Amino acid sequence: MNERKRQQKPKPRTRGPSPEKTARTRAAIIEAAMAEFLESGFAATTMAGIARRAGLAKGTPYLYFETKEALFAGIVRDVITNPLGNAEHQEIGPAEGVAHYLRRTLLPVMRAIEPGGRASVARLVIAEGMKFPFLSEIYRREVYNPFIEHIRRCARLAHDRGELAEDSLVWHPHLLAAPLWIGMVHNGVIDPSHPIDIGDLFEAQIALCFGKATAHTAPQPSPAGTSKSGPRRSAVARPEKIR
Repeated sequence: MNERKRQQKPKPRTRGPSPEKTARTRAAIIEAAMAEFLESGFAATTMAGIARRAGLAKGTPYLYFETKEALFAGIVRDVITNPLGNAEHQEIGPAEGVAHYLRRTLLPVMRAIEPGGRASVARLVIAEGMKFPFLSEIYRREVYNPFIEHIRRCARLAHDRGELAEDSLVWHPHLLAAPLWIGMVHNGVIDPSHPIDIGDLFEAQIALCFGKATAHTAPQPSPAGTSKSGPRRSAVARPEKIR
């Protein structure tokens, strides 16, 4: 028996795919899925079709994403949430005005909305969100709400510093998001043959909201309960750190 054991060769160790190959495969699935969703719509897209487009075995996408819904969430995170989150987590400089901070961190992201495919994903949500509410829920949770809250925190800080003449942007941070949606609808639905630069719209809206304010200067004290624009509607919460 001992002789038999000595003669048995050890089984070769099986090695899984390298992290680099895993990342490449996942990226190929994301790219193929995005193309399928935009070309065929969410309902008509299948995991088998995504695998075929990516040049992978039929079951491979399921190794990375359990469902088509999870795959769409992966697209939203990779294409929109991660680049936007990287911009939003940059810290504001000690003497940097909030308007300058928004231009520095967010404007490059906004200029890449169309070429980066982010606008196409947003338009897919608009087109199919009513029929498939989870598409809207994923987008709202991963992109829309975090962006709106980031703008609100920036507006609070600007208002506290005296960089905003009044607090409309604190109460309605959607004002800075509005040009993005106008641009995406215009370019993809209303008049695709005459696209407009979404980055230019966003920059213009910053100028409209902040005026010429560019640097942080200490605000002059004002009587209690008043601001430069008159009585406040209600107390504005202290700003959270922008980082």
